[in-house]
Amino acid sequence: MKDDIEITPALLVQAYRAGVFPMAEDAGSETLFWVDPPARGIIPIDGFHVSRSLKKRIRSGYYTASRNQCFSRVMAECARRDVTWINPQIITLYTALHHQGIAHSQEIWRDGALVGGVYGLAIGGAFFGESMFSCATDGSKLALLALIAQLRGLGFRLFDTQFLTPHLASLGGVEISRAQYHRRLEAALAQSPRPFAPCPPYSLTQDMTQIS
Repeated sequence: MKDDIEITPALLVQAYRAGVFPMAEDAGSETLFWVDPPARGIIPIDGFHVSRSLKKRIRSGYYTASRNQCFSRVMAECARRDVTWINPQIITLYTALHHQGIAHSQEIWRDGALVGGVYGLAIGGAFFGESMFSCATDGSKLALLALIAQLRGLGFRLFDTQFLTPHLASLGGVEISRAQYHRRLEAALAQSPRPFAPCPPYSLTQDMTQIS
């Protein structure tokens, strides 16, 4: 349902705590609407699936990961699609939340080039994944692996992917009912994990060890 109420960063955080999130019809839309799906996609913190091909790619040593090194670039790459729900208002809101230490990005690099990434919000013990991109084979998968490893190490309880796609299902994603999601969300929000801190590029083999 469309909402004419001004959406501020503070209101956005309240919405996520209530289990809803905003979207735009397309990149050119000037309004946002709230979404509360009847079924919710999540990736269990301890249930990420690492395929043999992904393990091989990590062991190649060509890729490194970082956190919160180029949030704006990750958002821009996520929005650079023919069809997107990320409009200028979304970019402004989440950039403001990034400056407040609530929105974060996970980046993947190869030979100094940004080849994959994901961004989202960390509130309590819940991480709300918003969007991801890949401009190299498995770039987004590597970003999700690095993110899940970080969340597990910090003590997060819930990784919300909003919807379940075949791509996410192949990585261990599952779909749960709205009622199940809200129970898990309530429990996660009551937690106080360690802070999601910035980190310069590091070897992805560390994260594969954390996930395995």
